[in-house]
Amino acid sequence: MNFLEPPRLRIGKGNEEERRATWLELFYDLVFVVAVSQLAHYLHEHISLSGLMGFVVLFIPVWWSWIGTTFYANRFDSDDVARRLLVGLHMATAAAMAVNIHHGLDKTAAGFAISYALGRIVLVIEYIRAGHHIPGARPLTNRFATGFAIAAVCWLVSAFLPSPWRFVLWGVGLIIDFATPITASKLQLQLPPHPSHLPERFGLFTIIVLGEAVIAVVDGVSQKNWQISTAMTAVLGLCTALSLWWVYFDNLGGTPIRRTQTEGRAVLINIWLYTHLPLVIGIAAAGVAVELVLLSNPEVALPDDIRWLLCGSLALCYLSLAVLHRLGVILYCKIRTKYRLGAAFVLLAIAFLSKGLLPIAVMGLVTLVCVVQVVQDVSQSRPTTRLVDPEI
Repeated sequence: MNFLEPPRLRIGKGNEEERRATWLELFYDLVFVVAVSQLAHYLHEHISLSGLMGFVVLFIPVWWSWIGTTFYANRFDSDDVARRLLVGLHMATAAAMAVNIHHGLDKTAAGFAISYALGRIVLVIEYIRAGHHIPGARPLTNRFATGFAIAAVCWLVSAFLPSPWRFVLWGVGLIIDFATPITASKLQLQLPPHPSHLPERFGLFTIIVLGEAVIAVVDGVSQKNWQISTAMTAVLGLCTALSLWWVYFDNLGGTPIRRTQTEGRAVLINIWLYTHLPLVIGIAAAGVAVELVLLSNPEVALPDDIRWLLCGSLALCYLSLAVLHRLGVILYCKIRTKYRLGAAFVLLAIAFLSKGLLPIAVMGLVTLVCVVQVVQDVSQSRPTTRLVDPEI
């Protein structure tokens, strides 16, 4: 570490080598492990349509906060005292968001909004600093700093307004936040993200939400008297998490960034970015659903709300993966696209038709659908059956 090292461009010519997440980035991720855990607890205590909507409303700012710092580090990371202190401030604001999640839509909504806004302000400072030291990146950094600053003002003002105007400003702020990278597409083409670093970072956040699913299984089993049916349901829950990990990471790579560089289409990066939001929301919600299945009475039919949460969240995951496959943002493969879409429809059919079934039966059907996805990918990838053209 240098005492003072200005931000430097980490992409472009001379920076094509393989790049891994730094120890500071991994340390930064720890606070989001806590935040995702708090989001899961919120959903656990609000199993209803309105509770699910609240979970999504709180999840989006947490995820976008992580996205903002990740994209900054991908292009302009450095390792000096100033950068470490700024990351420390990012962690403090993310931790404050996590603290306020439990009542984030009522009595601690102002604290949640202020925490998020302060995190955006720190990010704006970082972009201004990067633009000062890297003149060639100034058009992009100025655009990002302006958009994120306007969004931060919306969130700060919302903290002093009553409902529903507070949440109207939340929506306006998020729209500005999300639109800023889209409106800067041409500028992003001039400074595309690093093709190996960014997929790894996205994979690490996916690991965070998958880890919450594993924790949910452990928590669910630990709160029940040991029974064979409970143990079998727990194993099925772990198999579901393993299946999601398998079909995501076996198809992960730097494809969208490399295609953006060769085809000049920034829309690929935007699709990759925004489609990950429903994917990670689905994974996190599925973890909560598995825990609720484990906590249900094994001798009574699984309640409707839990059944729908389990099947619906997993259907959202596979629908997101289908979009990523079909558009070639991850491995482009029409066969895998069809299987992912088929899984989503079958899971919704299970939600409709499995009313009255015991928890282990519903969990077994869901796990079977997930395992079929893995079997299909493995069989398609076998040397004797590998497709010559993966686009078939």
